Amino acid sequence: MKNNKNIRQPKLTLVGAGPGDPDLITAKAIIALGKADIILYDALVNTKILQYAPPGVKKVFVGKRSGKHSLKQDQINNLIVDFAFTYGNVVRLKGGDPFVFGRGYEEIEFAQSFNIETQVIPGISSSVGVPALAGIPVTHRGLSESFWVITGTTRTGGLSRDIKLASQSSATVIILMGVNKLHEIVEIYKAQGKQNLPVALIQNGTLPDERIAVGTISRIEEIAASREIGSPAIIVIGEVVKLHPEFVANDVIRKYLLN
Repeated sequence: MKNNKNIRQPKLTLVGAGPGDPDLITAKAIIALGKADIILYDALVNTKILQYAPPGVKKVFVGKRSGKHSLKQDQINNLIVDFAFTYGNVVRLKGGDPFVFGRGYEEIEFAQSFNIETQVIPGISSSVGVPALAGIPVTHRGLSESFWVITGTTRTGGLSRDIKLASQSSATVIILMGVNKLHEIVEIYKAQGKQNLPVALIQNGTLPDERIAVGTISRIEEIAASREIGSPAIIVIGEVVKLHPEFVANDVIRKYLLN
């Protein structure tokens, strides 16, 4: 009779890696990485986090980036299942939080359809973590009572219709994956008469090479171009952006020149 002690049970552990700074990963995520039999990681994951994996564990890059060849989601799903039955515990490492536009639940569902055990370990989402570390709270008494988190680009490549709805509210609006559609977003807000509404673009948030552009809807395209802001970046729109030190300084200068 065979000894089955070394047979590993198939498992998927979905782990949020946080917004970029490797120090922002959670303690529970570090423990999960230490129990990995194989790791599948995304493009926005800081590779320094992989140091928490056991020595010799295979690490497979499955990241998706706009304009570059990458694995499709169904291919990643199949890899998860194949690796779970081949290696055992698959740690699926995703940037930010896996349930905030990370397609994490799709992977959980697919694994569970093969009766594979699953576990979810949330991460700090860039939608709140990046503005916070840049000095912008997503809510603040007297300025914003709620916030929306919206994808800038839908699965068909178009602009989310929710942005038009959000532009009609007084909520803080955080748009992920929307930098390439900045002009369309600006036009939506202008149509609402919100040319003077504060807005910030934050590229590579929480990292040493972070870039930020702060201004108003009417000028943000010009400012973003001058700062050479590109992807990956988030857009923050709302009165709370006034609290950013750069906006405060510019506002003081503007008032001084008008007096």
